[in-house]
Amino acid sequence: MVESTKTALSSTSEIVITRFFDAPRELVWKAWTEPARLMQWWGPKGYTSPECKVDLRVGGKYLFCMRSTEGRDIWGTGTYLEIVPNEKLVMTDSFADAEGNIVPAAHYGFEEEFPLEMRVTVTLEDAGEKTRLVVRHEGLPAGEQSEGATAGWNESLDKMAEALKTAA
Repeated sequence: MVESTKTALSSTSEIVITRFFDAPRELVWKAWTEPARLMQWWGPKGYTSPECKVDLRVGGKYLFCMRSTEGRDIWGTGTYLEIVPNEKLVMTDSFADAEGNIVPAAHYGFEEEFPLEMRVTVTLEDAGEKTRLVVRHEGLPAGEQSEGATAGWNESLDKMAEALKTAA
């Protein structure tokens, strides 16, 4: 269960979302780093994640697919820049094709304002019986694109909270 949500939208094209989960930090870490667990929650409401590859090492890459209810696939990829087990993940974030090649956002009908590469930092901390999660997504275009990304992250994290309820 999610106890509280805090979202900040800054003018510097950065989203910061803070959540508290009723799950141990190690389990929340697994939800971010194990493909089978990621596929349970990745993508906003109404999306599924039919494919996910994770090479969890500095310099390793990930490749995620989000599929809409209409069957439209949107792929994302990135490179892990920093990994502190059970505490921190720092990675690049880009739109991609199904083979993991970086593509411009326009490939999926988004505005050209999106940079080819953004940055996501995930931190986890113990908070009593809960886990405090902070997601920082840097480099998004301000305005409507950041607002949409914020909604997408929050819906994804809602799905993660549900997945954590049944996780072992």
